[in-house]
Amino acid sequence: MSRSCRKGFTLVELLVVIAIIGVLVGLLLPAVQAAREAARRMSCSNNFKQIGLGFHNYESAFGQLPMQLGGTWQYGIVNATGRNSGGTGRISAQGNNRFRLSWLIGILPFVEQQALWEQISNPFADGNPNDPWPAMGPAPWTTGYDPWMTDVPTFRCPSDPGFGSPTMGRTNYTVCLGDATHRNDTGLIRFDNNRWHDGIAAEVRESCRGMFVGRQVMRFRDVLDGLANTMMGGEIATDLGDRDTRTAPRTERDWGQMHGGILPCRDDPDPLRPQFWRSTTSNIRSGNQTRGGRWADGAPLYTSFNAILPPNNYSCMGGSDSGIGQLPPSSRHQGGAHVLMGDGAVKFITDSIEGGNPHTPTVRRGSGYTAPGSMSPYGLFGALSTRGAKETIETEF
Repeated sequence: MSRSCRKGFTLVELLVVIAIIGVLVGLLLPAVQAAREAARRMSCSNNFKQIGLGFHNYESAFGQLPMQLGGTWQYGIVNATGRNSGGTGRISAQGNNRFRLSWLIGILPFVEQQALWEQISNPFADGNPNDPWPAMGPAPWTTGYDPWMTDVPTFRCPSDPGFGSPTMGRTNYTVCLGDATHRNDTGLIRFDNNRWHDGIAAEVRESCRGMFVGRQVMRFRDVLDGLANTMMGGEIATDLGDRDTRTAPRTERDWGQMHGGILPCRDDPDPLRPQFWRSTTSNIRSGNQTRGGRWADGAPLYTSFNAILPPNNYSCMGGSDSGIGQLPPSSRHQGGAHVLMGDGAVKFITDSIEGGNPHTPTVRRGSGYTAPGSMSPYGLFGALSTRGAKETIETEF
């Protein structure tokens, strides 16, 4: 009598197969993660290209670039909600936007965000038609205003995991202010003692050498070095609340040092983790007062960069969140960050780009500073940030 034979895997064979699958997964996982990051980096670059097209379409439509530190200014009595209720009274940060709006607002209709633009450009009821927010919105730090809290997908890099509170609407894309700090915070007009003053045009011409100048109309024709040789925008990482030196600037008390381009917080990063501040380092920006933490705010901290330090270096500021400082581009990509050239091309600038001597004082009139009209003291990276310094770019970057 024949006995039937049962076929199947033994326990040992199953364990061997599972072990082999585990090894294969372990070997393939880094490759999968690298492929995913490559896809995210490509998407990030495509967002920047779309923004570049938006700049060119905006310039074609209006004959100028969208203004950095633009907006409106209103005098009025403000009610309990912080909204302007008319009349002539004290100046309110909530009842007007204090000429603090970023370039990102003007470009909204050109990056397929017409609905958001219409909310901002018209009085926005926000659930109360009898008490609307003013046209062009309130101050960009107003958390009760829905548009300022909105994350616009085109303004975000998929490689950046930062999301939500305590920041407001975030952005990973900024514009280039050049290779200096002086007057980057005010642009062409400064506010003092409840009055606007415009007697600083000479200082602005000398120090603000980037494609964008705050509170000043800029055009492509102003870029004398050529659009292909001049950076228009740069990528930044947003803050994760981890004391990252790139995203949470240290605020320096010595305003004069920052104006001179001196780098007083060089020794403050953690020696064991140079990309993070020491646990004992004080005056670190946090919450929505971090890099990219308010996409609607035109202050340099939020939506601008300068080329004093190469990509992914630490950030430092003098004074408040609306002040000046060393604010380099940064990213969550390995080894560098994207920049947008004036002709719309997107390039990846490595951390090792030639950056000159970062301890050299920046361009500003007066003794002890780099003289106005000089070549950028910050090497190739600085040269790419100036719009009319007549610096020849001889190498591919």
